[in-house]
Amino acid sequence: MIKNSSGLQMELRIDWSELDLFGHVNNVAFFKYIQAARVNYWEKSGLDQLFKASNHGPILASCQCNFKLPLFYPGIVKVETHCVFIRNTSFSFQHQLHNDKGEMVAEATDIIVMYDFNKNEKMPFPYGIKLKFEAIENKSF
Repeated sequence: MIKNSSGLQMELRIDWSELDLFGHVNNVAFFKYIQAARVNYWEKSGLDQLFKASNHGPILASCQCNFKLPLFYPGIVKVETHCVFIRNTSFSFQHQLHNDKGEMVAEATDIIVMYDFNKNEKMPFPYGIKLKFEAIENKSF
């Protein structure tokens, strides 16, 4: 994992098992890469610790991916993740996936809701976590 001036970036090794019948990385693997980047951001921001301490945390509401180019084995996929917005109870990540040549192969957007798993309802985005997102993104929300 590499921390940029804004957002987070991580590299993942493409595994041979992620290939489809046509010899390129299956679309399902793209969502695995996106999930790894999302969880990485949650860990860096303290959302995972918040959940462990209080049973309050993020829940994925939506994930959309637009595919631009195929990925191939062997190789590396680089995922850049940025927080786009923080609202009262939700926030959004944008992910850009790049191949070894630096070409963008996909772009994805997550909508995530803060959730109180004790009450089974949405909850306000925690101020302390917002400050950590701002530090990661090098901007104010």
